[in-house]
Amino acid sequence: METSEIKAMLMEALKLDEVHVSGDGSHFQVIAVSDQFAGMSRVKKQQTIYEPLMEYISDNRIHALSIKAYTPKEWQRDRKLNGF
Repeated sequence: METSEIKAMLMEALKLDEVHVSGDGSHFQVIAVSDQFAGMSRVKKQQTIYEPLMEYISDNRIHALSIKAYTPKEWQRDRKLNGF
């Protein structure tokens, strides 16, 4: 899978403010930003991101996925730590 495919799927399914996808082959890193993550536990945030990608995870097109999900306020604070 291409990072652009993952980004497009997440933007369409979750209506995110921002999404950054990196990686190659079948190992990817996702940073997602949206107000919908406010008040969610870290596990619930990750489940929200996994949901639209489950088909690709189950058939091994995505083998490993690292997820960081932020509200816009959290992202504003942490973006420099993530190299953005």
